[in-house]
Amino acid sequence: MTTEIAPRIVVDPEVRFGKPVIQSTRVPVDYVMAKLAGSMKLEKIAQEYGITLEDIQAPPSYAASTLATEEVRTTA
Repeated sequence: MTTEIAPRIVVDPEVRFGKPVIQSTRVPVDYVMAKLAGSMKLEKIAQEYGITLEDIQAPPSYAASTLATEEVRTTA
């Protein structure tokens, strides 16, 4: 069963072991984030993975909203 967890981002236990992926693809969100972190051009990412520029904008938005609500605890 596919569940939308953010705009353009879904999870499905049958796809990539339930990792978040770009909707209607098998492209993991973390792959896109890694390419963005490595300064790959948006057009190159789109071409490499067969996704749209709008798809590429979804992972950073998802990451920002996730981090904004996540509590980080340190251990001493």
